[in-house]
Amino acid sequence: MIFKFIKATLLATFTLVSVGVSGQDLLARQAPIDRKLKAVDSLALIRQIKAEKAAYPAYSLYPNWSNERVHAFGSAVEIPDSFRIDLRGFSMPTNQTKITSNFGPRWRRMHNGIDIKVYIGDTIRAAFDGRIRMVKYERRGYGKYVVIRHENGIETVYGHLSKQLVGEDEYVKAGEPIGLGGNTGRSTGSHLHFETRFLGQAINPAYMFDFENQDIVADSYVFYRRGSRLTPTTSGNSIMMADADRASIKYHKVRRGDTLAVIAKKNSTSIDALCKLNRITRRTTLRPGQILRCS
Repeated sequence: MIFKFIKATLLATFTLVSVGVSGQDLLARQAPIDRKLKAVDSLALIRQIKAEKAAYPAYSLYPNWSNERVHAFGSAVEIPDSFRIDLRGFSMPTNQTKITSNFGPRWRRMHNGIDIKVYIGDTIRAAFDGRIRMVKYERRGYGKYVVIRHENGIETVYGHLSKQLVGEDEYVKAGEPIGLGGNTGRSTGSHLHFETRFLGQAINPAYMFDFENQDIVADSYVFYRRGSRLTPTTSGNSIMMADADRASIKYHKVRRGDTLAVIAKKNSTSIDALCKLNRITRRTTLRPGQILRCS
């Protein structure tokens, strides 16, 4: 009887030990599977983040993606103290060079872009890579227009088109046709109304684009929130402005063959004024890509 009890006890103990060992083996085999699943989850998350970035350019800056209004942000957006806008990889929106109306106050209201003389049917192109946020018609304003949000954080507006060649939410590359020049909306002649905005804040396009020379003014532009007391300065190939509405300050990007005399004539100033503004002399050697302040 005692022998049977001992035998039963040993058998039960062995069974429990076997189950424990089998359980440990199972957990040991499961661990690599769990790690693989976590890796798969991480990869899926990375893919999702990349997809969101592609779907919504500059998604970390903007609070929403709306196709309803051009100026859809207001107090909902948090404007950083400063932000560097990369201007490389650009395309001029038109090969026309004549500016018919500058950025600034006009007819008792603010003109938040510049007007470039184009002819009906001229090709209008995307300034940078980005996604089309709006393709709309506004009879008393922009006429037929397109709004693009770009990877570098800005939005561009193309107004008074005769025809739009893209659809909302479509992704475009810099230089791709997005419309044709026209005279629609509140317009007194065929032209392109071109705006550059950062989080809804209008920036003078002349701070970024040199239409006369079909080039960008510098490789990057540093936006400072309005109210900043920082003064405008230049640094390398970047332009930094304290106030987005200060249209009186002009810069020139030096090109091969440029001289102080040529630059002064183009910007309606004198060589001595250029030297004083840039702390250089008449004998200073100009380098291609150098930024000179002209006013």
